[in-house]
Amino acid sequence: MAAAGAVTGLGNADFSDLREIKKQLLSVAERSRERGLQHSGKWASELAFALEPLLLSELPPPPALTEEDARDLDAYTLAKSYFDLKEYDRAAYFLRGCKSQKAYFLYMYSRYLSGEKKKDDETVDSLGPLEKGQVKNEALRELRVELSKKHKAQELDGFGLYLYGVVLRKLDLSKEAIDVFVEATHVLPLHWGAWLELCNLITDKEMLKFLSLPETWMKEFFLAHIYTELQLIEEALQKYQSLIDAGFSKSTYIISQIAVAYHNIRDIDKALSIFNELRKQDPYRIENMDTFSNLLYVRSMKPELSYLAHNLCEIDKYRVETCCVIGNYYSLRSQHEKAALYFQRALKLNPRYLGAWTLMGHEYMEMKNTSAAIQAYRHAIEVNKRDYRAWYGLGQTYEILKMPFYCLYYYRRAHQLRPNDSRMLVALGECYEKLNQLVEAKKCYWRAYAVGDVEKMALVKLAKLHEQLNESEQAAQCYIKYIQDIYSCGEIVEHLEVSTAFRYLAQYYFKCKLWDEASACAQKCCSFNDTREEGKALLRQILQLRNQGETSSTEIATPFFLPASLSANSTPTRRVSPLNLSSVTP
Repeated sequence: MAAAGAVTGLGNADFSDLREIKKQLLSVAERSRERGLQHSGKWASELAFALEPLLLSELPPPPALTEEDARDLDAYTLAKSYFDLKEYDRAAYFLRGCKSQKAYFLYMYSRYLSGEKKKDDETVDSLGPLEKGQVKNEALRELRVELSKKHKAQELDGFGLYLYGVVLRKLDLSKEAIDVFVEATHVLPLHWGAWLELCNLITDKEMLKFLSLPETWMKEFFLAHIYTELQLIEEALQKYQSLIDAGFSKSTYIISQIAVAYHNIRDIDKALSIFNELRKQDPYRIENMDTFSNLLYVRSMKPELSYLAHNLCEIDKYRVETCCVIGNYYSLRSQHEKAALYFQRALKLNPRYLGAWTLMGHEYMEMKNTSAAIQAYRHAIEVNKRDYRAWYGLGQTYEILKMPFYCLYYYRRAHQLRPNDSRMLVALGECYEKLNQLVEAKKCYWRAYAVGDVEKMALVKLAKLHEQLNESEQAAQCYIKYIQDIYSCGEIVEHLEVSTAFRYLAQYYFKCKLWDEASACAQKCCSFNDTREEGKALLRQILQLRNQGETSSTEIATPFFLPASLSANSTPTRRVSPLNLSSVTP
């Protein structure tokens, strides 16, 4: 185990003493629970569980009590029992005047959660006319003033700094919040909540470079998480692999994060297999199951999605993830009203749950309710500006509304977040085409093909653009490449565009007086319903010209050709040189 600290990819972090790390995790888990920070406590406990058990003599001692702790003990014990029952005002009332760090934190945190609860109760309808800023947590300003005084006097511990940062973030004071969260990670590096809040405020890799973070093993978990959030998936996977090699191979948290990373790069098969493995290890887990259901939805795996929905319902039907899974199930069955209802239910449970806003936007799109879709996507962006699906969804809604300039703006934002996603590039290309910016459109389509066209549509769109501009050679070149790609994949694709490609090539070769190639393409056209008659007519014309003694041309202005003998199953095989646009990005 001692050699594990030397694992590559973990910077200066020391993982040589995993038993010491386990002690630290158990200690911070207990301290988090004492302050009502359940999620941070759970994260530390899950990570500690993945490491080897400690001997009785190795267990961390309980934290030492100060005089102030002893004085506040009765009030703290009573208030904590009220806090656990979500009676936040009552808990705060009995903690007034407490001086110990633990009791003071619980006092301030109770007031903060009380304000949040009242705010959520007022936001009755998730999709009502209530815009951001109309419903506020009234306690925030008072909390900021009090915590600010303590901060200036340097009387806040790591947990207090975390709460101060949360209050600043809620007041949209992002810059100040980042500084406070960075300070919190220095004072108490083991508290995951502070790192996670910092993640939510970092918008790009440049911003990350300028942060002065503590050199601790916790930083590696933070970097892996932020890389996943910033769509830097390769770096994230390297970090997670290094953490597994360092000794965290049993961590369900790391396994779930790897599955999410593969989901983000659309490696669906890999993500599905990891999620299935995770379900075997942790069958009652609900976190990330909405992401798992997205994968099942994309693959149209109805029985598996149905089983997952029923299973989660049995575990806890009132969890946001469960509602999203059921929503996906109904969406796959094309019951969009029912699906939207479940996404709304998820948002009643947690109005800041990103996935539900985005999925609800998709459902409203299916129901042709564009105004509700726009509102849902805007809420999603409000929760997380890095959600490319919401930007892309807004682009699609404005495309339906025939507002290409708006559409262009939103597709550009989606493309910035996912520069190597061909769907964003194709959407951008279509947008430029509508705005008659054909040069930009060509760049987008070529770039989409260069990064790996998921939907196999970029070359067809590029070919049609060349066709429109009377650039017949380039159009033919694109169609040939498209046909090669389609047949080399061995996929069963819709024949519409394949037949379009063969029809164009048949006509192109006919104009070039290349009868053999034209005849081969025309025969291919006869295999498809929509081009059969044109194919037959062209074959008759070729036969007629041949009978009249017309010879096949030997000189054409193109640097490529189709093989003369194209049987019913064969395809053009000669690779063509790509257009010189690969270095240009929109």
